[in-house]
Amino acid sequence: MAERDVVLVIFPGFQGLDLIGPVEVFAAANDEVARPAYRLRVVAQEAGPLSTSSGVTVVADEAIDQVTGPTDTLMVVGGEGTYQAIDDDDLVHHIARLADGARRVTSVCSGAFLLAQARLLDGRRATTHWRVCGLLASTFPEVTVEPDPIFVRDGNVWTSAGVTAGMDLALALVEDDLGRDVALAIARRLVLFLRRPANQSQFSAPLAAQVAERDGLREAQRYVVEHPNHDCTIAALSDVAVMSERNFARCFTAQVGVTPARYVERVRVETARRLLEDTAEGVDAVASAAGFGTSETMRRTFLRLLRTSPSEYRRRFRAA
Repeated sequence: MAERDVVLVIFPGFQGLDLIGPVEVFAAANDEVARPAYRLRVVAQEAGPLSTSSGVTVVADEAIDQVTGPTDTLMVVGGEGTYQAIDDDDLVHHIARLADGARRVTSVCSGAFLLAQARLLDGRRATTHWRVCGLLASTFPEVTVEPDPIFVRDGNVWTSAGVTAGMDLALALVEDDLGRDVALAIARRLVLFLRRPANQSQFSAPLAAQVAERDGLREAQRYVVEHPNHDCTIAALSDVAVMSERNFARCFTAQVGVTPARYVERVRVETARRLLEDTAEGVDAVASAAGFGTSETMRRTFLRLLRTSPSEYRRRFRAA
């Protein structure tokens, strides 16, 4: 198969791991298949050295305005420098230009802001680092920002959560291109999970709200993530937290930022979404595993929160 061109866009003050993490995944893919499956090109406004947010220097191979021809994958990184970079009209212009000819367009962490500034996320679902999901949503109201997932795929546009989530994204891209066996071998080599434990809900659900300070409340959060299909009523969770029901409900809402019921619902929706995306389980089985009890309950929840049914969600977003 032909070598795939991967163009990675950096700028002053970018997050080093946003670049190095995905690069290591793509490089490992080349080793795994014993051929140049990916050609990696690091580009910036000008070729030459750039400082990351941690002060480490990285050298851009090319100037972005010199990149021509079709691109397989465009990846825009993030970091503290993002918020200056989005005001660079020339950089944003070239990101939009390269995206127009790319098979797929991706971002890591706050790189989603640059995609949004280039109008590449209008009308799409996207995610970014959990700390700036609210800022992305308020700055670009045309974008449907989802704070829960580790990464989001909407058509040919993929966006990831913060920092190390770029490696999850890169693994998913490799799996999409070269298959599960290659992606699994890379995950083993780099000591990563091909799919994070309990899918991404274990990480995304706490990030969607806040992680409680009190040990008992954190235990209750962890219990919901690990056992979404168990009894997650206030009575059951207060037992896990070793608190009275009234005190548990009051403290949970104060520390986590949402009620226990809302938190449980978010975790169950994320669990169901990942099962719909990654497995061939029937809708009834997914509803049961995610804790909804019946497929009709899950359908009503999906329609209320995601504005689509579980079946339609699977049709649109399940990987082939």
